[in-house]
Amino acid sequence: MTTPSSTTTTSARFLLLGDSHAGTIGRAASAAGLPFHGGPMGAGREFTASFFELCDGTVVFREDEPQRLYREFLDQFAVADLADLTVPVVATFGFSVHFYATTENWRIYRSPDGAFPPGFLDGPLFDAIVRAMARDAIGFYRHARALGLRVLAVLPPQRVPVHSDPTVFLAAQEALRRAVAGTGAELVDLRAKTTDASGFQRPELCEPDDPIHGNLAFGRLVVADLLDRGL
Repeated sequence: MTTPSSTTTTSARFLLLGDSHAGTIGRAASAAGLPFHGGPMGAGREFTASFFELCDGTVVFREDEPQRLYREFLDQFAVADLADLTVPVVATFGFSVHFYATTENWRIYRSPDGAFPPGFLDGPLFDAIVRAMARDAIGFYRHARALGLRVLAVLPPQRVPVHSDPTVFLAAQEALRRAVAGTGAELVDLRAKTTDASGFQRPELCEPDDPIHGNLAFGRLVVADLLDRGL
């Protein structure tokens, strides 16, 4: 799910950047005939902290492959820099929330009975930890907004693999949602349409034999939301 996607038959309506979750969005956009450039650039854990830097105001990804893909995507728009874009940016950076929710990461904060202290998951320490873990993702959204770009950040499929804690997943997602909203980016939040009474992804919107990703039907819902927003 890390193969880049783009459509080129007509003028692209947005730049798609992100992790493997962007692949589902790209496939659904292509199927709907919605032209775009971009696609997934790597795994979710690669786009949390320390994945890019600003060199003379220009975004430079620290790893070679994401940087190569990023420059390729900009070339498809015939622009030299993110600041030169005239279309919105749709991104999934930072929203592989299951990565933050890895159960082992939080063992130190639990009491001997396995519970978190009252108020921990919605408290300032937890919020600060999540923001630190996702600092470059938040920084990317902040930078893109400072350039005057319209930015739409897509929340992930509501799926939690066995090595992650569902309660931490939900709390971390909320902390990240607040942080990204604070940058001025729009949040594409489809939870009301995609979850069941458990609060997690409905089976018919899950990629089969895969513990994390949404399927094409989920991607179509994202694309429908983007179209409703005028993309």
